[in-house]
Amino acid sequence: MLIDIIAGARPNFMKIAPIIHALQARTKEGGPLRYRLVHTGQHYDTRMSHDFFVQLRIPQPDVNLEVGSGSQAAQTGSIMVRYEELLLKSPPALCLVVGDVTSTLACAITAKKLGVAVAHVEAGIRSGDITMPEEVNRIVTDSLTDWFFTTSDVANANLRRAGFGEEQIFFVGNTMIDTLLANMDRLERPAFFAELDLVPHRYFVTTLHRPANVDRGDGFSQMLGAIARGARDLPVVFPVHPRTAKTLRALGELPANVHLVEPQPYLQFNWLVKNAFAVITDSGGITEETTVMGVPCLTLRDTTERPETIDIGTNVLVGTNPEALAPALETLFAGDWKRGGIPPLWDGRAASRIVEVLEQLLVQK
Repeated sequence: MLIDIIAGARPNFMKIAPIIHALQARTKEGGPLRYRLVHTGQHYDTRMSHDFFVQLRIPQPDVNLEVGSGSQAAQTGSIMVRYEELLLKSPPALCLVVGDVTSTLACAITAKKLGVAVAHVEAGIRSGDITMPEEVNRIVTDSLTDWFFTTSDVANANLRRAGFGEEQIFFVGNTMIDTLLANMDRLERPAFFAELDLVPHRYFVTTLHRPANVDRGDGFSQMLGAIARGARDLPVVFPVHPRTAKTLRALGELPANVHLVEPQPYLQFNWLVKNAFAVITDSGGITEETTVMGVPCLTLRDTTERPETIDIGTNVLVGTNPEALAPALETLFAGDWKRGGIPPLWDGRAASRIVEVLEQLLVQK
């Protein structure tokens, strides 16, 4: 029985890798499910796509829709048209989407319109901020989903409030953490580490890409200044997202302790995070990884769809006002940062639970 696994952007690859590995293991044991890996091509840069396939030991896609760049509307439309052509030729029993990127939304809509069941991994998370494109993707995708695989009790509660039944909701854990735990002993120090004369646990890692932080040059400059000052004499390593690079080029000279580097492959980036003094970010997924690695994390957002990283983990929601960063960093340097814990079922076995449920739903029904 065939299921489509959809991947299109960098966050997807970490989430699908353990599912593919679990399916491969079950196939060797005589399991009934087969998969078709569909890469939409939403992220097509080698650093944002191909490197992840190699490092995470994901097989090459069975299908690449090759949609390339474009506005969100253009990408959504291209993915839908090309995925529809594939479904009409060869429909699967299930379309499995992960996360909250454009590919997730587009393929879920297309599958549902053609009568193909949809399962959503990392379902039910909500930031409450409808201005975020990802929040729109989450809401629409979940409205079409038949079966929900969730990472937390908060996500379960969100789905129940939306009217979905218990028989549709499966609390399985976090496949991002499956990937992290499976690769902890494979993390690699980046080549630039020695070149920048960095010392483990004596530097910050920062990532910024959300529109509220990077689209306005003056606001971005103020935020970078606050990060640089708040880091005191410690270096700030800043892997630059393609979205962010455009604004950076217009800023001119940067603070001396801010070091811009290329987007890092998975193994190198997480080595940086694991060995950092702390992480300053506006990402959601990184807050999950810092929680599991026990690294202090300061999130430059006003809302989060991952409250468990705050309630249980090492993350603190600082906000988007640059002035709010200094007090948080004072707490960090004073040694008063919370220790944090690991949320339930973030144990490296989420993908195996997903495959077990899929076999029950699709084969044993």
